[in-house]
Order: sequence, then C-alpha cells, then structure tokens
Amino acid sequence: MTAARAGDTKYARTRRRILDATAYLLSRKGYAGTRLSDVAQRAAIQTPAIYYYFDSRDYLIEEVLACGLADMREHLVAMLAALPADTPPIDRILTAVEAHLRHELQISDYTTASIRNHGQIPLHLRIRADQEGDRYGAIWRQLFDDAANAGALRKDLDLRIAQMLIMGALNWAAEWWDPSRTALTAVVGAAQDLVRGALLPVNNEGDPGA
Repeated sequence: MTAARAGDTKYARTRRRILDATAYLLSRKGYAGTRLSDVAQRAAIQTPAIYYYFDSRDYLIEEVLACGLADMREHLVAMLAALPADTPPIDRILTAVEAHLRHELQISDYTTASIRNHGQIPLHLRIRADQEGDRYGAIWRQLFDDAANAGALRKDLDLRIAQMLIMGALNWAAEWWDPSRTALTAVVGAAQDLVRGALLPVNNEGDPGA
C-alpha cells in the first residue's frame, strides 16, 4: 500500500468495510462459501473494486484471520491489565476464559471467522494467523505458569495439555452456541465452573478449592 493510499480516509473506510463484510461472511459461511460478489454486496461496492484494495481473495481472507486473533489478544491483554494487582492467579485464568468467549461469540466477527476457518484454509494462508495465535497462546501459558508457581493448581496437572484442552473447548463454542437458546452469560459461567473444577486442588470435602 502506498503512503497516499494509507492516508486516504475514504480509502481506509472502504477497505474497512470490505474487511468487515468478509469477516461477517467467513464467520457464517466459511472459507469455501465466502464469495467476493457477496463481500462486495455487503460492503456496498462493485466486485472488481475489491482488487483496488486487496490483491486477491486469499489475501483478503488472510488479513481477516490474522486481524481476528490479533484483536482477541489485545482484548485479553486489556482485560487482564484492568484487574487489581492482587487478583488470585485462578481468577486471572477465569477472566481469560470470559474474555475469550465474549470476543469469540459476541464482540468480533473477525475472531469468530479466525477460529471457525483455521482448519479450512490452505496452509500458506495460515502463516500470519498462526503467528498471532502463538502470541495469544503465550499469554495463556504465562497465566498457567503463574498459577502453578503460586501453588494454585493441582500438582498432577500437565499445564500444556490442560491449556490446550481448555482453549480447544472454548474455540468449539463457536460451532454449537445458539444465542436464541442459551444466554452468553450462562456459557461463560459454565465454562468458568468447568475450568475451576479441572484446575484447582480438591479439598477435604471433595470440592475444588485452594
């Protein structure tokens, strides 16, 4: 992109409309079902005009998927930064659970598109998304490591396996959640309960606890 284009407000607005339209369609129709003609219709432009802003359909989709994971990472960082400094490690993990679900299911079509389409897109389109995913996963690894170092987690827990299982379950919610049948707050609460039960040591009454 040239400097002139980057500084053109109209150009930037139209480019954002194309990205927004693509994220919306990808999150609902998937990689194979997202056509440039549908993107153009939703963005209120002519289909050939898309190539003024993006070199190809694949480049457009690659941009959406990378943005989705980058946005979710920034959202999680902001949510964690807003917590009091003395927040217990397990509560920081539970905050991450809520941040992930809300961003994936409610806040961002980009994130939903990223999560739902990762396995559908060609390998060469996953490079940027995978890089963003690694940065996002690193935050979760630190949360688990901090909790383990504080003695807040079960001693027999494999941290990496637990982390991947939890994140996989959270991602899968994009496939089954129906907002007309289940409130998002209920999904968040159930997920937090499951994570708490899976990670915390069991007290003398047989309940997860410190």
